[in-house]
Amino acid sequence: MSLTITRLNLAELNDMDRDAFVAAVGPTFENAAWIAQAAWSRRPFASIDALHAAMLDVVREAPQERRLAFLCGHPELAGREAQAGTMTVESVGEQRSAGLDALSRDEMNEMQRLNRVYRERHGFPFIIAVRRNTKQQIFEALRTRSAAGTDTELRAALEQIGFITRGRIDALLAA
Repeated sequence: MSLTITRLNLAELNDMDRDAFVAAVGPTFENAAWIAQAAWSRRPFASIDALHAAMLDVVREAPQERRLAFLCGHPELAGREAQAGTMTVESVGEQRSAGLDALSRDEMNEMQRLNRVYRERHGFPFIIAVRRNTKQQIFEALRTRSAAGTDTELRAALEQIGFITRGRIDALLAA
């Protein structure tokens, strides 16, 4: 038995009513349906690039408090959401791809410590496009970025979200 994944095309997405659009692309931005709701009014999208850019613009244009709340809606790497099984399907697959679902006890303790240090310093969880990194690269980036300034980290987190969400949108839509 094979599993067939039906991918949408851009014309179908452009023709959707708001609720269907939000249901289709909302999950690409980690439990933040408000992004898809706002992006819907910017249709029609000429390309997948234009769709993704519009959704990122919604985040960038949001008030600082809403952007911070959005960042805080992301799960910590190998954190309590992963352990409780409450992450989105997309996040589970992404963290699994880097081996974060199979950390040794020492690695798990170090990840928890680094996550805590990062969150205490910056006020939001460490965000990285795990599919673009190895487990070792993720640990190193977490150590390095914990020491960065918070303004720098806000920009880095949004850049990483751009990588993450583009991969999710590409998986959803046929080119």
